[in-house]
Order: sequence, then structure tokens, then C-alpha cells
Amino acid sequence: MVGAVLGVDIGTSSSKGVLVDFTGHVLASTVREHEVSRPQPGWVEMDAATWWDEFVSIATELSASPLATILAIGVSGMGPCVLVTDSDGTPLRPAILYGVDSRATEQIARLDHELGAAEILRRCGSELSTQAVGPKLAWIAEHEPEVSAAARRLFMPSSWLAWNLTGNYVLDHHSASQCTPLYDTIDNDWYLPWADAIAPELRLPPLLWPGDVAGELTESAAEATGLPPGIPVIAGTIDAWTEAVSVGAQRPGDLMLMYGTTMFLINTVAERITVPGLWGTVGAFPGTRNLAGGMATSGAITGWLRELFGSPSYPELLAAAEAAGPGAHGLLMLPYFAGERTPIADPDARGIIAGLTVEHGQGDLYRAALEATALGVRHNVDALRTAGGKVERVVAVGGGTQGSLWTQIVSDVTGLAQEVPVVTIGASYGAAFLAASSIAPVSIEEWNPVSHRIQPRVESAADYDELYELYLRLYPATAEIAHALAGRQRATSA
Repeated sequence: MVGAVLGVDIGTSSSKGVLVDFTGHVLASTVREHEVSRPQPGWVEMDAATWWDEFVSIATELSASPLATILAIGVSGMGPCVLVTDSDGTPLRPAILYGVDSRATEQIARLDHELGAAEILRRCGSELSTQAVGPKLAWIAEHEPEVSAAARRLFMPSSWLAWNLTGNYVLDHHSASQCTPLYDTIDNDWYLPWADAIAPELRLPPLLWPGDVAGELTESAAEATGLPPGIPVIAGTIDAWTEAVSVGAQRPGDLMLMYGTTMFLINTVAERITVPGLWGTVGAFPGTRNLAGGMATSGAITGWLRELFGSPSYPELLAAAEAAGPGAHGLLMLPYFAGERTPIADPDARGIIAGLTVEHGQGDLYRAALEATALGVRHNVDALRTAGGKVERVVAVGGGTQGSLWTQIVSDVTGLAQEVPVVTIGASYGAAFLAASSIAPVSIEEWNPVSHRIQPRVESAADYDELYELYLRLYPATAEIAHALAGRQRATSA
């Protein structure tokens, strides 16, 4: 029986667990699917009990493996999320999820006015947006004052797991750096004047780095999970950053593309960059800095289309999209089906499919959705470069890399080659690597070498250049109408 580590990631649509030995070999893996709650348009929530229940289920299954003895635990999760609890760690309401939840637009405007939008960007590295934690805490204070008055602790999925496993209340620096405007990315610490103004009753957690040990597994948690008591549990961090760890995208000039329910981009930069429309954060390791972007939907659109089509298999849909060819027979889609995060930062943006005729079929629509996400990636890459980021190496990771068409379209649209590593599981694998690093010297390059490279096809470049120009024009041409429709959607649900 070999020594191994457990990595668990709580994602938007599922929780994933991996059992990995100290050479990086995946011994076993498992998945628990779940759904978010959308009680109103623009609201996206999840019950934190789901996070712990699924961790217990995953850990129980994988710890029963006769293949290995688990020596450390890695945790990861979507974020930045807002889970507020009382002083005992009892949740006071469902967790408000990251930038896909756009309820706090009024609080964003108010805090920008009160604190100064330019000063927020300078100090915190990012503008206030639907991604930020501070406005969501302000929303709770205004709309659920009894919850705000009782709130004493702030958690995200990774820190919630660490709390349940060790009894220690901590958060990692990277997650904190997305708690805008509560964290100062100049000093790498909580900025108490603004934190106290927004959530005066909240006791912010001590800060660790994602690979630091949060504590040891308690006897009660060991009994619940079947894991050995006393083994170390790392602090963990937000899933996209753990994904970047899993593929070694940590050097200046590296860009990680995460293909999942949403699309995420993380560019490692040599020095701190603050620019409107993108997120400047601290990295997963001490001394590192990132410039990041995220689309509100990507794989979520293809999943939605599949349901509308009566749930044909993904291979069928991909074959039909391949046959449709570049440009999807004259279709162009804006992928703003849940508003958009970067670079337009518009929670009231809406999805648009332009050019539809009765002759278009499932393959055309599916192809247009894949191309829309690729066009969104190109828009974000252009914004990163304009801000001063350098894109010298692109690494793809996540479930969407398993089919070659999506990644090929992204390379064709952006003109960027992509490296695909041997293991593309992503965040749970990265969490396992950080756990292994806490007790032994390991190398991610040895754990997860490059499997293959995707080169852009030059024959598609002219078509996609033209389509990209239309893409850039379509949003401003339709934004006023989209905003009016977003208002009608809110009024309908009220």
C-alpha cells in the first residue's frame, strides 16, 4: 500500500475528488453532481451543507480504496463566494456564489461613491463588480439585516471544508484578494477601515497561503469521513487558481485557460497590475501576482443547448458542430447568458444569437456557442495584453479539454497555441498537489507533463478575424435593448 493524498474540489455543477500518489499518478477519482439555486434572476446560491455532505461522500469512497494510505488532504472550491455563519460556524443563509450572482449592483454603485472607485482599484487591485465580496455583504446588510447582525464568520467552499475538517477558521490570501474591497493587495492583508464599514460585526479569518497547513484532521471529522485522524489539511483556495497550480502555470507570461461551466483566464505577471475591467490579485504562492478574467458562462451554454435539444450525446453534438464549419453558417452569438464579468463587467448583458434562419440546425447553434466562448476568450486576451500582461505560454485545463473541437476553435479564433497536460482534471488535482507539497518535495512538471499541443489553423484566421470584428460591434449595438429586457426580467420575478 502506497502513500497518497486526497484532493477535493467543490465546483459550480459538481464536486470532484482524486486520490493521487506522490508521483502524481491518479489512483482513483469520483464525482458528485449538484445544481445551484436560482431563486430570482441574477441570484445564484448553494446550500453549504451540500459542500460538506459531498466531501464526506467522496472521502468515504476514496478512503476505502485498498490502493493507498491517505497522508494529507487538499481542498479547493469555486469562488469568491459569500457564506456567512454565526460564531459557531452555523450557516445563516445559503451561500451567495461568485460573479455569476449579480444581485448587488446597487451596492456596487454606492460603495464606489462612498469609498472612491479609483481608490478601490488602486488599493485592492480590482474594481467592484459582481465578482466582489464586499457588495454582497452590503446587500445582506441592507436586505437581510437580521442575518448581517448575527454574522460572525465568512467562509468560501475551501475554507468551509478546512473548518469542518480541522476546526480552524482561516482563509487563504488569494481568496481574500478577491474579497474586494476588504483586502489590500499592496500590503497583502485585510484592510480594516473598509471591512469594518461594510460588515462591522464580521470577524475576518487569519490569512494563510493556499499550500499552508490549516490544521490537522480532528477525531470527529475522521470518524465522519473514514480518513486517518491527525493528517494535515491545507488551506486551499479558489478553484481556478488551484487549476493553474495543477498545470504549473505560475511563471510570468503563463496564461491558464480553464474550460468549465464558466471560462476563466489567469495570466501570471511580473509585477502588480491594476486596470479597469480585469482582476488584479495575489497568486497562489507568496510573491506571485496575477491578472485574471472570467466569463460568466461557457460550458453552461452548451449544457443549456443540449437540454433544449432533448439531451443528445455530446459526441453527436460535437460531430454536428464540426460539420457546421467556421462561422456556423452565418451565426454569431454573444455568450452573456448570465450577464458578463470581464472585460465588459455588465451584469445586465444578455445572450444574443444573431443571424438565425429556419435553415439553421442544432450543429450550427452548438458551433456558434463554442465560437462565442472562443471570441470571449480573445476579447479577454486582448484586454490582458492592453493592460500590460504578456501571453507567452497558454495551458488548457478542465473538463472542456476532453473534446478536441472546443480547444481547437479557441486556438483558431485567438491565434494562440495551447498546451494540454496529461492530467486535465484540474482543481482537485491541484489541491492534491498542494497537499503533497505540504509533506514532501514534489514537482508539478514531473507530476503533470505536457501531453500535446494545439496549433491554430491558419486557414481559419481570416474568417475568425472578420467574425471577431462583428462580435465586438454586436454588444454595444444591442446593449440598450439587453438592459431593458434585463429590467423586465427582474420586474417579472418580483
